[in-house]
This record gives sequence, structure tokens and C-alpha cells, in this order.
Amino acid sequence: MNCTCTDTSCPFNPANHDKGCTPCIAKNLKYGEIPSCFFVAIQGHDEYPGYSYQHFAQLVKDNLGMLEE
Repeated sequence: MNCTCTDTSCPFNPANHDKGCTPCIAKNLKYGEIPSCFFVAIQGHDEYPGYSYQHFAQLVKDNLGMLEE
């Protein structure tokens, strides 16, 4: 599996160790963030103003629209 994050300077990027996504996920959970791969899956690049839950929610709303009940 290839990581879609292009920030290979990040020590948690799977390109820098052999532990897969686990360190990245743990860091994101600790800081209340969403991994960049989720952003990339929606928009196709990894340059965002932030990786908070709120930033991700706005990205989903802007790109996928609101779900109707």
C-alpha cells in the first residue's frame, strides 16, 4: 500500500519507517486531526489550511455536498 501523503519530511510518513499508517493515525488522534490521505481521497491533493475535523467537514461539504435524509 502506498501512502498518498507527499510530506516525506514528516517522521510519521510510512516512507520513513516500517510501521505502516499506525504512527500517523496515532498522531492525528492525539491532536484531533484527520490524516492527509482522507483529504487527498476527496480533493486529489494534500495542500490544506489545516487538518482539523472542521477543515475536513468543510472539504466534504464543499466537494461532496450535504447528505439528504
